[in-house]
Amino acid sequence: MIEVAIITDGSCIGNPGPGGWACVLRGGNRERELCGGHPETTSNRMELTAAIEGLRALRAPCRVRLVTDSQYVKRGITEHLPKWRSNGFRKSNGDPVLNQDLWDQLDQVSQKHEIHWEWTPGHADHTIQNRAHDLALHAARERAAVVGRPCE
Repeated sequence: MIEVAIITDGSCIGNPGPGGWACVLRGGNRERELCGGHPETTSNRMELTAAIEGLRALRAPCRVRLVTDSQYVKRGITEHLPKWRSNGFRKSNGDPVLNQDLWDQLDQVSQKHEIHWEWTPGHADHTIQNRAHDLALHAARERAAVVGRPCE
């Protein structure tokens, strides 16, 4: 099975506001960067989208080390998703789980891979995660320019 690292990040100017997502895929001696965005979104949606798009980019089942600086993503997929599913996508307090559409997509694209979910602190000494952050922020700023919002 092919081994791949996917390093992800999401960014949002305002929350909600224009947002960007990015991921860096590394396998063997190859590296690929992907990014995109949305004119009106949230940071959590962009973090989820980065993971989804990174996994979608894989053409065959892989052994994946997915690195995120989002506890929301890591804990959501590894701890909370099974409970949410059994509760009809309701949290323990009865409120609906936000971003159910993206959680469903992430769950679906995860099925064909063997994934180790890894959290890293954002803006730390993780060079590739910092690159993903820069790409996501750039994508968010591009979306902000399109909708006429000032960049931070």
